[in-house]
Amino acid sequence: MSQLGKIKNIRKIKQIRLHHEGTSTLIGSLVLLIVANAIVYYSFQTKVPFFCVCTVSVVLYAIMTNFFRCPMRFYGGDTKDIVVAPADGKVVVIEEVDENEFFHDRRLMISIFMSLVNVHANWFPVDGYVKKVTHENGNFHKAFLPKASMENERSTIVITTPNNGDILIRQIAGAVARRIVTYARAGEECYIDEHLGFIKFGSRVDIFLPVGTEICVKLGQSAVGNNTIIAKFK
Repeated sequence: MSQLGKIKNIRKIKQIRLHHEGTSTLIGSLVLLIVANAIVYYSFQTKVPFFCVCTVSVVLYAIMTNFFRCPMRFYGGDTKDIVVAPADGKVVVIEEVDENEFFHDRRLMISIFMSLVNVHANWFPVDGYVKKVTHENGNFHKAFLPKASMENERSTIVITTPNNGDILIRQIAGAVARRIVTYARAGEECYIDEHLGFIKFGSRVDIFLPVGTEICVKLGQSAVGNNTIIAKFK
């Protein structure tokens, strides 16, 4: 059975776990919070400061744990000629733009902004073949700003689809995000349901599609990575 066939057979399975990219961060943060709480506990005769610090610590750690969630989602439908959301978040851009880094022509651009409360795992939006992967250092503007797409630190992945030419996905660091992890490798096949990468703490993903592609989302709409259909090829 082909890899694609195996993936399709398990698409209805759903699991939630913590992403391995957060292991060191969560362990280190837990140690620091325990030490901080211990210092406060033994430094004051009254326990009010300790209870306050403990409450704040629990809330902060819960937020961090939520951030590193890694749901094992599987798209249940036919993947031919569709584009699924590569990330959780809000659709902040739908427009035709000049893409001058790879295509050097007009492309339809859809951008999804991920806040701190969103899952930050990224998925491949289409089945295909990874043609090119590049990483560019840059600034750390707020990820929802238009200039972030070309000026911020970013990774660019070009995928050749079976029937609809090349598309481009760009992982973009934000004002808080300082690390982009990209699992895609040039020369490898890729499939919907597989993780493309991970971006830590607030960021954005842009996807560039052929002009004329049917858009299936609206500005301001919340997208669910690997579940929401954002476009259909014609």
